[in-house]
This record gives sequence, C-alpha cells and structure tokens, in this order.
Amino acid sequence: MKLTEIVAKGAIVPRLNATSRDEAITELIDCLISEGAVSSDLRQQLIDAIIAREEKGTTGFGKGVALPHVRIGVVGAMVAAVGVSEDGIDFNALDREPVYSIFLLLSPEEGQDEHLKAMEIIFKNISQPKFRSFLRQASSAEEVQSLLEDADSQAFAG
Repeated sequence: MKLTEIVAKGAIVPRLNATSRDEAITELIDCLISEGAVSSDLRQQLIDAIIAREEKGTTGFGKGVALPHVRIGVVGAMVAAVGVSEDGIDFNALDREPVYSIFLLLSPEEGQDEHLKAMEIIFKNISQPKFRSFLRQASSAEEVQSLLEDADSQAFAG
C-alpha cells in the first residue's frame, strides 16, 4: 500500500482556509466530495464522525501534523485527503503546538487491517522531518502529489 493509493486523486488542499480543527475537517471532507471520492449525502455524517473521534482523543500527534481518521460503515472504500495550513491550526496536539499538515482518513467499518496499514504508512512518512518540512513548504496540489510519489519511492526512508 502506498500514499498515492490512499490519498484520493485531487483530494489535496495545499492552502487550507480553515482556522480551526472543525473547519479543517469540514474543508477536507468537502474536498473528498468535490473529487467524487465520497457522496455529498454523507457530508454531515462524516464530519460528525471525525469530530466525535477527535473528542475521544486528539489525532494531533505533534510536530505540526494531525491524522484525523474514522472507520465508518457508510464509506465503501478507504480514502484520504491532505491539507496544509500556512498559519497552523489548534488541533489540541499532544505537544500543544499548531498543526500545519493534516491527513484525513476514512475507512469502511469492516476494513480494520487495511485501516491500520494505511495509518502505519501515513504515520511512517509524517514521522520523517524531511517529509514534514517539504509538505509544509508545498504551495500547490502538484507539489504535494509529487511529494507523495517521492515518499512512495522511499525518498524519505531512514
């Protein structure tokens, strides 16, 4: 499994307009809808599910990254969106620092193994200082897409 297989084609927001956690979640869900990755009928249900998951415990892991995620029966296939915030967003991160890079992951309820594998791949990459730095500096969806492709080819390993 690769990042480019997890992140929906075109579901990249290189400059989030959001200034809060909930706005960022909404903006990324809306991006997935506009790219046809999830149905617009599911919009509020998905937003509510991700926010409810955040209320149980933050997915702001520190070092400027967050990985909001949920397994939910209404999605047919695993899909993710990526967003970058220029000014940073308060995600109640573990290190109390703002979040600049967000990977939002939706998975079907029955896909626990795939969900965990996707989380592992995303986390492996966002744990790399070079990857985080390049992602934060990306100014276009094409640059983010290129970064994901580089990560898939192990450019950031080590």
